[in-house]
Amino acid sequence: MPLNRRKFLKKSAVTGAGVALTGAVAAPAAQAAEVKGGAAKGAGKRPKRYSLTVMGTTDLHGHVFNWDYFKDAEYSDKAGNAQGLARISTLVNQVREEKGRCNTLLLDAGDTIQGTPLTYYYAKVDPITAKGGPVHPMAQAMNAIGYDAVALGNHEFNYGIETLRKFESQCRFPLLGANALDAKTLKPAFPPYFIKKFHVPGAPPVKVAVLGLTNPGIAIWDKAYVQGKLTFPGLEEQAAKWVPKLRSMGADVVVVSAHSGSSGTSSYGDQLPYIENSAALVAQQVPGIDAILVGHAHVEIPELKVTNAKTGKTVVLSEPLCYAERLSLFDFELVFEKGKWEVESVAASLRNTNAVADDPRITKLLSDEHATVVKYVNQVVGTATETLTTVEARYKDAPIIDLITKVQEDVVRAALAGTQYASLPVIAQASPFSRTSEIPAGKVTIRDLSSLYVYDNTLVAKLLTGAQLRAYLEYSAEYFVQTAAGTVVDTEKLTNANNRPDYNYDYVSGLGYEIDIAQAAGSRIKNLTYNGAALDDAQQFVFAVNNYRANGGGAFPYVASATELWSESTEIRTRIAEWVTAKGVLDPKDFASVDWKLTRDGTPVF
Repeated sequence: MPLNRRKFLKKSAVTGAGVALTGAVAAPAAQAAEVKGGAAKGAGKRPKRYSLTVMGTTDLHGHVFNWDYFKDAEYSDKAGNAQGLARISTLVNQVREEKGRCNTLLLDAGDTIQGTPLTYYYAKVDPITAKGGPVHPMAQAMNAIGYDAVALGNHEFNYGIETLRKFESQCRFPLLGANALDAKTLKPAFPPYFIKKFHVPGAPPVKVAVLGLTNPGIAIWDKAYVQGKLTFPGLEEQAAKWVPKLRSMGADVVVVSAHSGSSGTSSYGDQLPYIENSAALVAQQVPGIDAILVGHAHVEIPELKVTNAKTGKTVVLSEPLCYAERLSLFDFELVFEKGKWEVESVAASLRNTNAVADDPRITKLLSDEHATVVKYVNQVVGTATETLTTVEARYKDAPIIDLITKVQEDVVRAALAGTQYASLPVIAQASPFSRTSEIPAGKVTIRDLSSLYVYDNTLVAKLLTGAQLRAYLEYSAEYFVQTAAGTVVDTEKLTNANNRPDYNYDYVSGLGYEIDIAQAAGSRIKNLTYNGAALDDAQQFVFAVNNYRANGGGAFPYVASATELWSESTEIRTRIAEWVTAKGVLDPKDFASVDWKLTRDGTPVF
């Protein structure tokens, strides 16, 4: 019986129902043939066997084509990777041809509708939520490829619940989130699971259950949209609740699609009692899981075997590289013994999209949307007097980052004009998101500015003291590797101490300071000044900060709990474009200043 997904999804938001699909096409007899020969007459036949392949992607982030909208060119990197669902589609078609389409399942582990100008355009410029609005390109592509189920990622919430629900209604597959609960009823606000039967000639069907789990960090990162509406408990506890239910419903195979990495760590410290990257812990702690499709961490894990602590059984994990660069395959071998199907083995592997060409069906389907967005990002909004680049921005105060802080300061000052906070000094943070951004001298386009601020962050104003800012800067300075005075400085080895990513290192504008990298972490900030005088610990400042950081992303001290004075939903990227458009000319004298430098025992490094 066909499933009316819109009716179901509406119902599931209230009841927390899962998704069950039956009536899959019968498997070819060859896939489930009895093994003949060798048995004495009347001794019975060897057991039935069945081979199933589960394919998985994750962290697609709006990548439909092998195209870099920021460079207006085909995507390329040193490793020779290729990107995009059009490539994934070709790989999926190959696997279905090899295994038999009716012996395969296609899943995704989340972060689908944010990450490229393509997804931004259909969320903000020509939004899918408008009356008679477009169908989201990611829904179009994933419907065409034939995804069976997709777990919710944290970035699904970046544009608000209305956009997410509209996207959900456009998908011909369920968005799963067993730990995305209605804040009032504590029932799942999205389908927790998906079940599909695979028919085997001469034997009962193989029943496969997919449990979807999302990231608890949504409560922090998209607090403005979800607070009071949705709550996100830990993956382990919700898996422990749902896996036994799925087994009791007759699931022969249980696969988890988890938007959560495998490292067991959290970027938000102790702000939440739930672990951000808990996929391996789920495998270890919750009995009854056969495999986990891992997401969120943007790392490549062909196969990771985790032993369940209670059963001793092996759980197989795999995480394909983000941006549709890889496809994970879980190959299951099942045997029918003692009246039921048992998983005999699971093996995971990866396929690389650089080995295939785009599927012309997907290219044709979305060529108009792609062309529209290319035209949009190439709009000229101003003129730059000189080339600005982020190449050295990790370790030098670069004018291009000062542009971000200047825009944030100006927006916040204007917003607080006429309020009791108008007389307080406004300072701002910004991070070196990209190592390759460049605003060329001459004409400046939206894509030039977008490449500078690749995330869809919005702006928040917080109230902080001088003492709190000092602690904030000390925490930020942990990004640098301790480097003794007199030793040779290798800029490739100078940053990312303890694997801290570039986006978790902050400049702070409006203050003067040195970062002494010869010192141990925690005692590196020297000569901290405001307006040329030593910083007063009691002085109050308005801190212009992105919403990720304001809500606790990166676990910087004080900022998440600080009083919020103002916030907005317009992206910082858009504010930068507006600022440049209004100025007409992008001249560093209007925004650049040297506020900080690296030193060793007081001597500048550069």
